[in-house]
Amino acid sequence: MSKKPQHRRAKVAPVSQGLPQDIHRQLLPAAQQASPEIQPHIPAGIRADATHETQADIRGVLIQLAGARLLLPNATIAEVLSYAPPEPVEAAPEWLLGKIRWRGWQLPLVAFAEMAGVGKEPAGLGSKVVVLKALGGNAKAPYFAILSQGFPRLVTVSQEGLVPDTDSAALPLGVQSRVLMNEDTAFVPDLGAVEALITEALAQAA
Repeated sequence: MSKKPQHRRAKVAPVSQGLPQDIHRQLLPAAQQASPEIQPHIPAGIRADATHETQADIRGVLIQLAGARLLLPNATIAEVLSYAPPEPVEAAPEWLLGKIRWRGWQLPLVAFAEMAGVGKEPAGLGSKVVVLKALGGNAKAPYFAILSQGFPRLVTVSQEGLVPDTDSAALPLGVQSRVLMNEDTAFVPDLGAVEALITEALAQAA
């Protein structure tokens, strides 16, 4: 039986390959889909440097995984929770860690690094659970969660500071693009593909 996690917070959605302006522009629609009924407060320690921000800048969030980072618009993150062991889902793939209870919902908890095949995602002391707003429009599954190694970090994403990574390696499963932001490499997840993988895994496990 799973323990009810203690709530904390934060907020973010996707981008795509192309010119820096194209990548930056695709953050805007996803950010505008933020759930209006959820306005979580930012925990202490998560701060964005507002200096030199312009109207074209987007608030993003870097989520630390095992050996990788995810970049999402701030508006897609509903909340950041302390980790508690999820309720297992029988016959589910290893990356689907189980389900957690959150605000009356049972949310699938995903180890994104394992789904993408970029690392083994440890869960324990210091791990966090990031609740994301699903963008697929399924009223029965409006949210899902991913495991994070520590609190996500708020960042300001500008057109000049975000460029496509020229690494020719194939993109991992569930990743829409690979970008460089202030010399840091990050993956922009394909949230639609991730939601489809979760739906398929749950259906096969049922």
